[in-house]
Amino acid sequence: MLRAPAWLTRGEADLPSGTDWLTEAERGYADRQRFRKRRIEFLIARYTAKSAIAGLLGRPAGIDELARIEIRHEPTGAPFLCVDGQRPPLSMSLTDRAGWAVCLLLEGTARVGCDLELVEPRSAGFVADWFTPAEREYVAAAGQNDLVANLIWSAKESALKVLGTGLRRDTRSVEVSLGELAPGWQPLTVTTAEGEQFPGWWRRSGAFVLTTAGEQPTAEPTPLGEPDPLATTPPDHSWLADPTG
Repeated sequence: MLRAPAWLTRGEADLPSGTDWLTEAERGYADRQRFRKRRIEFLIARYTAKSAIAGLLGRPAGIDELARIEIRHEPTGAPFLCVDGQRPPLSMSLTDRAGWAVCLLLEGTARVGCDLELVEPRSAGFVADWFTPAEREYVAAAGQNDLVANLIWSAKESALKVLGTGLRRDTRSVEVSLGELAPGWQPLTVTTAEGEQFPGWWRRSGAFVLTTAGEQPTAEPTPLGEPDPLATTPPDHSWLADPTG
């Protein structure tokens, strides 16, 4: 039986007051951020991840408990989690966009990736520069061009997180195959130029599209908490009111 990754979404409005829920190292990083956008993105992502980890492990989600959970980084930049200084057998991926963050967790050590994008216009030049010929044909033939273009881009980002390269790798060296364009979670597969395959899932959530990918097949992702707050909430760009505040 396939395991199901768990996912949690949180937004800026969910952040606790103060920063006592951060570790000392995390608090120092947040304080060093000159621009409000970077600081908010960091805080939302960290709070989402800590809340997801607490929920999956059945731990309280109070301020003191969250401060015992720390998100650290591999040399590649990929995040990993520590609870009381120990690394539990959980794989994690983090993504944020427009005032919202998503954390994806999978029990075990198989790598996973997730990515959140806005469904927004993408130019023909963007598609030509970053997509494979087959992907370009798919976008051209699709009736929902903006959705498909952002979906393919998001799936590439998820797979590149699994590979541990991010955008350092040519995005045309991974190719996305999609199933039906339908509501709810739908399967996808990302294939590398070397022939490695990363199965995953995608769903449209209001103004957003969310994708996952992994080293191994999984069951459909299951929510931790509210099933899909993104479906009914708009993008949030509060930082624009005071970019350096």
